[in-house]
Amino acid sequence: MFHTLIKNLSARWKSYRYRFVPWIALNFKNRTIRGVPKGSEDKVISDKQVEDTLKTLFTKINGVSSKPEIVLGVMRDVLGFTVEKAKSQVGGTGVYVTNGAVPKGTVLAMYPGTVYFTYEPILLQSIGNPFIFRCLDGLLIDGNDKSISKLIYRSCSKRERSGPYMTSDMSWLSSDGLLNPLALGQYVNNQSKKFPANVVYQEYDVTDDFPLHLMKYIPNIRYSSTHHNTETRFIRTVILVSTRDIKAGEEIFSTYFTMVY
Repeated sequence: MFHTLIKNLSARWKSYRYRFVPWIALNFKNRTIRGVPKGSEDKVISDKQVEDTLKTLFTKINGVSSKPEIVLGVMRDVLGFTVEKAKSQVGGTGVYVTNGAVPKGTVLAMYPGTVYFTYEPILLQSIGNPFIFRCLDGLLIDGNDKSISKLIYRSCSKRERSGPYMTSDMSWLSSDGLLNPLALGQYVNNQSKKFPANVVYQEYDVTDDFPLHLMKYIPNIRYSSTHHNTETRFIRTVILVSTRDIKAGEEIFSTYFTMVY
């Protein structure tokens, strides 16, 4: 029994360490790196494709009922598939394609959470938190929907409200259903020999020219206010893009420890 306990704790640490900020900092030089040529070729799909997908989906969702079945129906009509959380094949929660089919090179999820610059405090939030995502430039996204992480996201989201317009999506923090059905990327599990990755992470910055009335579907918010520095007024998002065709019933797997630069 003791041996089984140690084995389970070891397995959890091997996955969690990739999201634990101090461990990442100490071991960054040893990361497995997938190198590609500089410039736009480091994108699986173009920023324009990402933007068009998000604008089209959000425009169709805007104004319809927030009931999960209605939102997922719109997603199926617009994108040709749906993705939802369910019990993972590797334990815990995972993400599956539940309807339709996902073609290669398609946006199928977003990684929600609070965005931290390298100089901003996140150590406390990272303790026991398996949902810290490190971007290529060192920015961190805390995708935890519980505890202090949840409180911080809510506070920052309300702070950034622009008049009658919300500038971020808070629905991913609750269990009542998602306003943005893509906002579940933090629950995509790490690949293994048995379950190889079928998606890759790609960064996309939402800038000031994104339609204000659609910002309420962006599941990310800056820890520091965007109003304080006009030179960095963007919201970092991370999307998950399919690397092959994915059929209904398949679970989504990524590679936590691979970065494209």
